[in-house]
Amino acid sequence: MSCYMTESYDPYANAVAERINGILKQEFIADFFHLGLDAMKKIVAQSIDIYNQARPHWSCQFMPPAEMHQQQELEYKSYKKKTTLAQDHLKPELLN
Repeated sequence: MSCYMTESYDPYANAVAERINGILKQEFIADFFHLGLDAMKKIVAQSIDIYNQARPHWSCQFMPPAEMHQQQELEYKSYKKKTTLAQDHLKPELLN
């Protein structure tokens, strides 16, 4: 098994992944660290399923992500930047 880290070794470089890893550790597998690798793989898989299918999320109007993405009435919050920094500062007349 090898450890994977961001190039800068900075948790802020991939804050979304760090957040999900923290939730998995704190809410789902905190009491299971003494188990073997095969058992941990099953627990992590089940935890991911619960996280996506059953756990309510603030950003999804207290719905699980799977339910939020299936409905059409409410917009979900996205924390991804929609434009790059360069696009934010370009003048429209330069784009033609």
